[in-house]
Amino acid sequence: MFALVESGSITKYFAGNKGVTIGDTQYPKSIFTLWSESDRNAIGIYTVTVNETNKKDEQWYVNTDITYSFANNKVTGSYGTATAKAHADTLWTQADSDNGFLPSDKEVGDVKTEGLKTLKKINIKQQAASLLAPTDWYVVKAAEVSDYSVPSNITTFRAAVRTKSNEMETAIDNVADVDALKTLYTYTEQEDGSVTRPLGEFPVLEN
Repeated sequence: MFALVESGSITKYFAGNKGVTIGDTQYPKSIFTLWSESDRNAIGIYTVTVNETNKKDEQWYVNTDITYSFANNKVTGSYGTATAKAHADTLWTQADSDNGFLPSDKEVGDVKTEGLKTLKKINIKQQAASLLAPTDWYVVKAAEVSDYSVPSNITTFRAAVRTKSNEMETAIDNVADVDALKTLYTYTEQEDGSVTRPLGEFPVLEN
């Protein structure tokens, strides 16, 4: 990305994929690839450098729009301070009801917007369900065929999936903020060389 600077102020931005007109002069798009930075600067065009110091993982934070500035002969784009997404659910309040914002199918105290913890727990439930689905037929067969029983390794696996799902959801419930929730999902290398996360992993079916 490039910017045109005139009289010390940024007046236009370019993707660099086509020619540009500055004043009465038409320049070909090759100036963005063949010209040196100093040659482009001489006609007022600067490469935009984006400072991502304040940019955070959008899974957990809402980043600001980029703001651009010209200083010290450089054009820089910068992010403002990121805002953590809500980790807890937002509920419909009495004030919402008094102001006429409460939907007809909702009551005060109902969930207005699901927070990250709820969304993550929904995802855990979905993962658990997808792990259990391939072995559901064992359970169905055992219920329908009197002389058939679910193999012990299947029973053990299914119980372990449910136990781990509950443990994960409890861990998510217990976090106090977004940073703590993020930590649950962050993989780090351990002393033995393994790479794990505090949330842990679902079990694998042993044959």
